Amino acid sequence: MRHRLLAPIAAAAALAGLSTPLHAQTRLSLGDAARLASKQSGAVDVAKARIAQANARVTQRRGALYPDLAAAVQQAERTLNSATFGFSFANPVTGQPLLRPDGELLGPVPTIDLRYRVQAPLIDLGKYQLWRASQGAAGAAGAELEAQAEGAAAVAAATYVRAARAEAQLSARRADSALAADLVRIAQDQLQAGVGIALDVTRAQSQLSSVRAQIIQARNERDRTMLELRRVTGMPSDGPLELADSLAALPFEPSLPSERDALTAAMDARPDVRALKAQESAQQQAAKAIRWERTPQLSAVVEHGVIGRNYERLLPTYSWGVQLSVGIFDGFRRESRLEEQLAVARETDARLKDLRAQGTLEVRTALLDLASAGEQVDAVRERLQLAEQEVSQAQERFRAGVAGNGDVIAALLSLNQARTLRNDALATYQGARVALAKAMGQVRRIP
Repeated sequence: MRHRLLAPIAAAAALAGLSTPLHAQTRLSLGDAARLASKQSGAVDVAKARIAQANARVTQRRGALYPDLAAAVQQAERTLNSATFGFSFANPVTGQPLLRPDGELLGPVPTIDLRYRVQAPLIDLGKYQLWRASQGAAGAAGAELEAQAEGAAAVAAATYVRAARAEAQLSARRADSALAADLVRIAQDQLQAGVGIALDVTRAQSQLSSVRAQIIQARNERDRTMLELRRVTGMPSDGPLELADSLAALPFEPSLPSERDALTAAMDARPDVRALKAQESAQQQAAKAIRWERTPQLSAVVEHGVIGRNYERLLPTYSWGVQLSVGIFDGFRRESRLEEQLAVARETDARLKDLRAQGTLEVRTALLDLASAGEQVDAVRERLQLAEQEVSQAQERFRAGVAGNGDVIAALLSLNQARTLRNDALATYQGARVALAKAMGQVRRIP
């Protein structure tokens, strides 16, 4: 009978021992998680690939301003119909045509042609502006990388807070398990001493069993959030990981930042705002490049080589020229492209205005949540102290035999709830702290 009563205690101790690390773990703080995600998350890798694409387009646009050099070697034979010349050759003495008027076959004529060709734009302001526009697009891609990095850092920081809360919940349930196991031991000792009743033992065992179920659920939640934290930070899914900051050890600052300073940072320092500004500037440059396509283009062409029927006698040949071209009418395609680009710029401007309004809302909401969560933390700390005091007093009465363990179990339930509320309040506060840093574009500066 005694071994059967002690089985729940041994099981609870085994559950508590599952947290013992079997090997060295990688310690990760809140700030470390944010900065790690900003460097190697999936969204950041995608943004880096887009920067490489934008830089390649810059090289392509710049290449259009350089001369084109080509070389060709051709060896061929051909036949001709003399009637395709459009004129006839006459004998200067007799006046008779040398070739049949209705045409005759000439050849085959072997031809060897060796030459190179250089074509260079001398003045082409349209291509120059396209190059400048591609540089603006590359800059916008770089700003987008910063925005993606800040967003990934915010996701990682929020996930870290959830993981810290799950860890705190697991620790709280283990503490509840220790108290429930102590209650079982006291009830069994009193029953054996003849001063207790079996109902008290059954109640204590029921409470311990309930806490065991809560431990299993809390451990599962902790493990799930740790897996998610590994994913958002780009860490191996099976690698060791330990939170360097517990939920209670994370910074708690009663004083709030100035709303004016926070709003100023949200309008100017947020990477997503800067990214949209860079996109709008690049789109305006692209529209400017389309307008400059109307300007005249001046180019030069030089072609030089040798030609002949065989390699023993190749005669030099060349051609050169300067061309001035002006686009007059292209079916309104250029105007339509310009209208489309201006519409895209207007869309980006509308998104920028909406983002600034959203940033203002996020800052003010985060400040309200931060103030409210700070007050909640103070309130639940006081409740936790009272719940601990209630458990201590109920245990003393139970040990003295002046009351049953019903009061102790009720006090344990109240303590369980107070610990959960404490963890929820701390998690809400830290979540609001992360949200404010995100609204101000300063997640990667979190210590």
